[in-house]
Amino acid sequence: MNHVAAQGTTPPGTLGEQQAAGWVRQMFARVAPRYDLLNHLLSFNVDKGWRKRLLEAVRPALEKRGATALDLCCGTGDVLLELQQHSTGVVVLGADFCHPMLIAANRKILERRYRPQLFEGDALELPLGANSLDAITIAFGFRNFANYEKGLREMARVLRPGGVLAILEFSHPRNKLVATGYGFYSKAILPWIGGLISGSRDAYTYLPESIKKFPSAGRLQEMMTQAGFAEARYELLTGGIAALHVGVKESS
Repeated sequence: MNHVAAQGTTPPGTLGEQQAAGWVRQMFARVAPRYDLLNHLLSFNVDKGWRKRLLEAVRPALEKRGATALDLCCGTGDVLLELQQHSTGVVVLGADFCHPMLIAANRKILERRYRPQLFEGDALELPLGANSLDAITIAFGFRNFANYEKGLREMARVLRPGGVLAILEFSHPRNKLVATGYGFYSKAILPWIGGLISGSRDAYTYLPESIKKFPSAGRLQEMMTQAGFAEARYELLTGGIAALHVGVKESS
């Protein structure tokens, strides 16, 4: 099956990067109150195992004392809190461009008395200095970038040489049976359940369409290499429904 390697996400009715980013921001604001429930329900809790693999990928980069990690597109903070819980002496940051998501994440932080630092910011223009991070994680947020190549270059900019980028994202199953079953689920069932619980059917109609247009795992690996990530590799998860991409910033 051929997949369209779009420059960035293209929500319905949008023209250009600014409109695409605005549509995504508003969409996430609408679903924020039910986001956690739907994530676990619609993935049958498989997403928790995927996130553990994401954290394992960056763990070596966080072993040095005083390391700094950023969970980008942190949403309601699940990965962010896991980073903090399992990292001793690490400065943990969380960023998202959707304010209601940050409110939900901050609520969890206060409940658990953790120390992550949150800030509101666009992944394509991070308010961080060059060579300031040791690791970046991003779980199911990269697909929503208005410009994938620009996002990769920006993440390479803020990582120190030798810093690790780990992207967990939906992908394209290669097995025809898995692809057919997942295709039916994502087009017929997911929008119905997601719309019923969240009140925003368009958000869960957008999801399968955004995956369909997203670059293949192999193509994303190439894009990471072109953006300055050495040793770029990927691992297909759950029959290729998701993929974990890992890259190390090249030394200057």
